[in-house]
Amino acid sequence: MLEIQYLRQNSSEAISRLTLKTPDAGELIAAVLKLDEEKRISQMALEEMQARINAASKETGDLYKAGKKQEADKMKAETASWKEELLKLEAAAGKAEQALFDQLTLLPNLPDKSVPPGRTPQDNLVVHEEGTVPQLPEGCLPHWDLAKKYKIIDFETGVKVSGAGFPVYTGKGARLQRALINFFLDKATEAGYTEIEPPILINEASGFGTGQLPDKEGQMYFSGQDKLYLIPTAEVPITNMYRDTILDEEALPVKNCGYTPCFRREAGSYGKDVRGLNRLHQFDKVEIVQIQHPDKSYQTLQEMRNYVAGLLRMLELPFRILKLCGGDMSFASALTFDLEVFSAAQKRWLEVSSVSNFETFQSNRMKLRFRQGKDKPRLAHTLNGSALALPRIVAALLENNQTPEGVRIPKALTAYTGFGYID
Repeated sequence: MLEIQYLRQNSSEAISRLTLKTPDAGELIAAVLKLDEEKRISQMALEEMQARINAASKETGDLYKAGKKQEADKMKAETASWKEELLKLEAAAGKAEQALFDQLTLLPNLPDKSVPPGRTPQDNLVVHEEGTVPQLPEGCLPHWDLAKKYKIIDFETGVKVSGAGFPVYTGKGARLQRALINFFLDKATEAGYTEIEPPILINEASGFGTGQLPDKEGQMYFSGQDKLYLIPTAEVPITNMYRDTILDEEALPVKNCGYTPCFRREAGSYGKDVRGLNRLHQFDKVEIVQIQHPDKSYQTLQEMRNYVAGLLRMLELPFRILKLCGGDMSFASALTFDLEVFSAAQKRWLEVSSVSNFETFQSNRMKLRFRQGKDKPRLAHTLNGSALALPRIVAALLENNQTPEGVRIPKALTAYTGFGYID
């Protein structure tokens, strides 16, 4: 959530930056500032009435002490009527404050000044590309056909058990999943991240804290009886561990990682681009999360981006890095880099990771702060990245490494899989 003090003092700059995300930026911010003015007027009236009552109560007491009972009784009666007005002013001030809060929650995070303009993924900026795209032989197969050929992923049984988007992994397919999870967790631990095993159900406060609610409510699975949401990513529970917390500056950066299944409704997703593993309702992912000092968060973002790129190198996958344009960024992000791998059989790039800096947007919602010495606590910066999401990694590994002998497993993974080929 954006800080109201910033919007008051920098409304023109805020509108200019937010326009990169939404053409309605001017109207949204104008509505916030109007409600903020109404809240301050309401609060001022409340404080003035409270001061009047306090002064009158003191004067009433002084009159009684001076033996001026008639005047004191009159003043007391008048003060009683003001107290009735005070209750109305308190209600009005509370209503104004809630209206401002509700309007603030509709504002996306401001894009960083380096974010390129644009509205669609076609406007994203490629900032890095490396690796050799494999030249596959005639008759190469997409991963959904390879999965069927080698009996490692059963999409039909997944539909039977749950529905489309819930595959069943079997045999070497299941072992490949487990191998990738362990590989990613081990590498994150080696990089200084503390492994967390968080809950996969969260309450509304957690969903709000990281920006999924109310923005992405329709894309999350919800258990109505218990009012709990299935997580879309481990970022949500891991970051919310620090909600309503004041950290010591010396504790920064906080570096956590975690594996969880992830759940996304992905309503309205159809067509060839979502076939097989390309888009699922349930999938596995290892997430890295950092809480950092504001002065160091953009350096940290680059380090996290480079770390994920290193994983893709170890998996021998050709990849590229994109800086997302304003219109393709998430609601909560200030700057995002997407990492994509090339799927040789599908002849297209597949997103496998997003690495983002949220600046103070999430920490303001969560009241996550840090203290420097005896100074007043400040909002921390939060960052997260996929390191990595498994489905499209598996898709690219299967497609890019298909040979007449079977699907070759990258050398970095064989110690985890226990086999060098899927055949």
